[in-house]
Amino acid sequence: MLDSLEPSKILVVDDEPGILGSLEKILTREGFSVLTAADAEKAVEIVTSEDLDLVLTDLRLPEIDGIELTRIIRKLPNSPEVIIMTAYGNIETAVNAMKLGAYDFISKPIKKAQLLKTISKAIEKHSLVKENIRLRNLLREETATSKMVGNAESFRKTLSLLENVAKSRATVLLLGESGTGKELAANAVHQMSTQKNGKFVVLNCGALPESIIESELFGYSKGAFTGATEDRLGKIRQAQNGTLFLDEIGELKPQLQVKLLRVLQEGTVEPLGSDRSYKIDFRLVCATHRDLKTMVVEGNFREDLYYRLNVISVTLPPLRDRMDDIPLLCAHFINKFNIKNSKIVKGIDPSALDMLLSWEWPGNVRELENIIERAVVLSQGEMITPQDLPIEITREQPFRSSFEVPIGVPLEDVELRLIRETLKFTDGNKHAAARLLGITTRTIYRKLSEEELEITE
Repeated sequence: MLDSLEPSKILVVDDEPGILGSLEKILTREGFSVLTAADAEKAVEIVTSEDLDLVLTDLRLPEIDGIELTRIIRKLPNSPEVIIMTAYGNIETAVNAMKLGAYDFISKPIKKAQLLKTISKAIEKHSLVKENIRLRNLLREETATSKMVGNAESFRKTLSLLENVAKSRATVLLLGESGTGKELAANAVHQMSTQKNGKFVVLNCGALPESIIESELFGYSKGAFTGATEDRLGKIRQAQNGTLFLDEIGELKPQLQVKLLRVLQEGTVEPLGSDRSYKIDFRLVCATHRDLKTMVVEGNFREDLYYRLNVISVTLPPLRDRMDDIPLLCAHFINKFNIKNSKIVKGIDPSALDMLLSWEWPGNVRELENIIERAVVLSQGEMITPQDLPIEITREQPFRSSFEVPIGVPLEDVELRLIRETLKFTDGNKHAAARLLGITTRTIYRKLSEEELEITE
């Protein structure tokens, strides 16, 4: 059976007491929590009152048969999976039951090994469906206040800091590796600020030549240069009473650094080719993946501008430091790209998810987003499988015998990370992991249970 924190709950339905008793005995010995019913009416009563993972029912039942019982169960919200038990001559009928939503059927006489294998797969599917529902609910809670998606401790601390920063008018400097979501963070600051009714204006300082950045940033007057056939507002004036986000500010050339500093000091901007200055009032948020302090020492970035920008700095954590967020991010991106591509992908197969959890993510969240978009487009079924992932993700990946922990991470988080990494090494075997860690299996269950409680509360 699946290795889980609580035993999976199975309802067995059969009108023959001998078979009912035998199945209850076998499944209980295997560690399942077993309920029984001798008819469909009692079965429906149990299904509607218990949180079941699986219903194992005979095809032939008095009054209401297994076909109709399957139909009733599968119409219920969050319904358990159904496996039909049938005599050889009724296989065609059992196949019809699968069309109504039954997971599978088992022919009598029942072989124990086949029974347990089928049950394990059915419960795994049901667990996956429940997890996807949980993630969608959590995702709705996250996106109610922000487009930033995540629930890991490092991410929650960053989001909390952004919420506090947003209440001020201070300039914010966002730091972090490429792909960590700095533009989303800047937008979140804007949406949570008193300037949220103004525009959120973006300029990537590393994406355009210096001459174009200057005209884009400061604007120009008609006739300022060849091709300037009319006045144009720059990004600074477009952000009036709103927020200006300058991405990759470390790429700004020294001449433009001087002009930007003057704007910040004087609170005015002068378009190219104009002798008139305009009063401006906007919130400035900047971002870079470069080390501005080192650039200051090397003479590549003005020290006075650096201190103007670095009033409050916020470092966004890389994805490898918030791996627990990958299932939630996957659910978010699947939903996003389903809409974009008119697809109906419902989730991600556990084997494919394990591969994503084993990847180092040099491109961070942006890399994950691109991979999920590709997978949604290529997927031929309801679930993303390993076949939908890039070859560099699916090829055999060596187990990491060690992992890095940044200084300052709470000891409790380090313990959980070590437990999870060891469980990966033992393929989920908690007894083997406990022996390697020198702790009891009960401790592993307790630690993981406490973590799950924190996520769902």
